[in-house]
Amino acid sequence: MPTAQFGGGGLHSWPPSCLNSTKIFPRLLAAMNQFDVQPSGGLIIEPMIQLACCSKSHRIIVAGSKGRELMFELHRRGYTHVATTATCGLPRGQCNVALIDWRLQSIASLEKTLGWLVRFLAPAAVLVIWVDSSERIGNRKLGSMLERLGFTIEGGTRCEEGFAVSARRRDAAQMNAAA
Repeated sequence: MPTAQFGGGGLHSWPPSCLNSTKIFPRLLAAMNQFDVQPSGGLIIEPMIQLACCSKSHRIIVAGSKGRELMFELHRRGYTHVATTATCGLPRGQCNVALIDWRLQSIASLEKTLGWLVRFLAPAAVLVIWVDSSERIGNRKLGSMLERLGFTIEGGTRCEEGFAVSARRRDAAQMNAAA
């Protein structure tokens, strides 16, 4: 019986030599092979990576209720310098990218989180925030919130899961425009 691995399109087979499936995981593997399961972070990770224009060598911090899932999905894709807000240590402006999954959370609480998260970001870092499209009034506040924190929105995308915006610090965005 082949073992299974989660991927962008669901389950993929991989050699049984990686796990001893006959002793450890037979019921789990049988259940996984019955369903085409995709991790929830996998649906939004590709657009977030594209908005951030990040490479596998960038230092990335992830936040939000699904931060750990995002971290594991990024590791699976080969991004090795990824940490969650709980595992990244002291804020020293060390991160090039912040990916924030803020679905099913209020926009008001996002501002408090961003207030301390920005201390982890390098001056030219990019911030990508994914939010629900269900909170229409709060979504309008996102632009003004980022403006107050000194960020300029550079791009965005929308889908049925919500929408994402990418932003840079105002001074870094101006330097990029001048170059």
